[in-house]
Order: sequence, then structure tokens, then C-alpha cells
Amino acid sequence: MFERPGSGDAAVLVGLDFGNAGYEESLEELQRLTESAGVSVLGIVRGKRARPDAKLFAGSGKVDEIAGTVADSEANLVIFDHDLSPSQQRNLEQHLKCRVLDRTSLILDIFAQRAQSHEGKLQVELAQLEHLSTRLVRGWTHLERQKGGIGLRGPGETQLETDRRLLGKRVKSLKEKLVKLGRQRTVQRRARSRANVLSVSIVGYTNAGKSTLFNCLTHAEAYAADQLFATLDTTSRKFFVPGGGSVVLSDTVGFIKHLPHTLVAAFRATLDEAIGADLLLHVVDASSESRDMQIEEVNKVLAEIGADRIPQLLVFNKIDVNGVAPGLERDEYGRISRVWVSARSGEGLDILRAALAECSSQLRPEAVPDEVQNCVS
Repeated sequence: MFERPGSGDAAVLVGLDFGNAGYEESLEELQRLTESAGVSVLGIVRGKRARPDAKLFAGSGKVDEIAGTVADSEANLVIFDHDLSPSQQRNLEQHLKCRVLDRTSLILDIFAQRAQSHEGKLQVELAQLEHLSTRLVRGWTHLERQKGGIGLRGPGETQLETDRRLLGKRVKSLKEKLVKLGRQRTVQRRARSRANVLSVSIVGYTNAGKSTLFNCLTHAEAYAADQLFATLDTTSRKFFVPGGGSVVLSDTVGFIKHLPHTLVAAFRATLDEAIGADLLLHVVDASSESRDMQIEEVNKVLAEIGADRIPQLLVFNKIDVNGVAPGLERDEYGRISRVWVSARSGEGLDILRAALAECSSQLRPEAVPDEVQNCVS
């Protein structure tokens, strides 16, 4: 009978090219995700296929190559840049004799490491359990064993059925707790709305510099690091913009390509800050060659949570990396659509503050003094 191998801290990465765009960028991102999880990357196995193999995902020949790389590098973990079915994951572990993870499981593990607040931990646990629920069917053989032995003989319920029932009860409990926390957030947003304070949420691809920008604008001390998913817990701060207006700025979790749906659903309460915002500051890494793809991926998630109709202000951050000058761009209607800044050096932040003051006058004119409204072009 097969039991899952233990966890590992040294990995071989596997990325198969099925002819989709962005293959190399996705594999580089997987390497950064792995390192963010505290796992060393000892090797990368690439390959091309027309379609995934039903049994092993990569095919028997490629799996033998992976096994050779694992043996040569003495790795104890294999991470696929794809989603694996429970049976594929089990079959691969039987062949490779080490633990196998897919992209979704890796992201869930990073979220579990980073969650700090009570709400964040509840959201991560919910996402993990909902992901696990898909693994209870044709997953691990020990879950199908009948309980037995002195004091363990039950009414005929298998271990698999017991696990399903207990998991379902825990998922229901977590959802009820998150609904309660979501109601508290709604009350807070209503209070801000009655006070005529502009509500702005920072959104963007992971590691675009959202938390650094948040700290610069609000003088907060939110955790910021050069790693994927450094921020999971939403932080809100109030600050004043030129002319006397005020803004409540919220820093939210970053998005990523192929963000697991279980995470989007579990973090719905946190992402409600974006749904209920008057304006979204969509922060983009201006130094990234994949910035257009990243903008598209963020917009996909915003559409999924129902925040795609909220006005956006694109903020191109990290201009100090590629030497771009700070500035702003207006759309055909004269509204500010893009701002170029560097949160690290401070370049362009005065332009961004002025842009927020102008947006405040347009979106909540009753909250801005008349003399400021008259200055808006």
C-alpha cells in the first residue's frame, strides 16, 4: 500500500510546453514561487507535448528523465508548473519516490506561510480544505481503509466518508466565520461612505511594489519584501491629498497567473475591499517585460470578483529600474489614466498624490473644497 512521501526542501521543477504563450515567463515565475516558499531549486526539466498524459501528465519517458534529475541532484520534491489530478499526483509519487506538488498546491503553501491575521489564516485554511476535498476522490489509498480494531469499529463508515464529513463540517464553520468578518468590513465601508471619504484599493500583480507604494503614501509600516505574495492581509490607512481632501487607502493581496479559484473564493472577504472601492490603483511593474500579460491577468481576477466596472488608475511603478521619467497620461476625455512613479526613490509620488486629489474631486466632489474643484482640468 502506497503512503505519501514526506515533505521536502529541495526541488526539481517541471514545465511542459503545450504551445501556449508565456511558457518561459511562467516557468521563471514558478522558480520565484518555489524560492518564496523557502525551497531550493536544484534543477529544471523542460519538455514539449501536444497534450497531457492521462496517467502521468508528462509521459513515461519524461517521468524517467525527471527521476534521473531527482536522483542526480538528490532532490526530495518535484513541483509541476501545472495543475495535476489526484491520480496523476499519486502515480507520479509512486514513480519518483518523492513528494510531488502542482502549482496550486505550491501557492496554497505560500499563503499558509504568510497569513498573519485571524481572517487571513481562516481564508487560507478554507482554500486548503476546499482544494483537499477534490483530492479525497481517487486520492490516497489509506483514506479508503475501513476503521477497525479494538475501540475503533464504527457503524460501517469508511475512513474516506469520515474525512469527507469532518472536512465538510470544518468548511461550513470557516465560511460562517468569514461571512461574519465580511459583515464587519461592510459596516466599516458604510461609515467611510457616510463620511464622504474616497475609498481607494491598491490592486496589482504580485511583487509589483504595492506595499512599498502603500507605505510611501500613508507613512505606514506594512510588510514589504522582494518576494511573491509578501502581503496577504488587507491593511487600510487614511491620508490627506493636496487641497485638503482625504483618502482611505487599502493594500490588498497580489494576483498571479493561474491564481487558484479556491483562493479567489476564500479571499472574497478581503477582496471585497476592492469591490467596494471608489477607485482602484492598479499598480504595474514598469520594469517587467511581461507587464501587459500581468495587467490582463489582474483584470481577469477583477472581473471574476465583480470589480471590473470600478474606475482604475494605472500606476506604473519601478521606473527607477529602467530609467523612465515620472509623469502622467490622460485619456480621450481628459481624465488621468496612467501615472509613472517609483515608490522606492519617491519619483512621481507628488504627481500621484495630485492625481488622487483630482480623482477625489471627480468621484466624491462633496468631499473636496470648492477651491480645489475649480482647479481640476
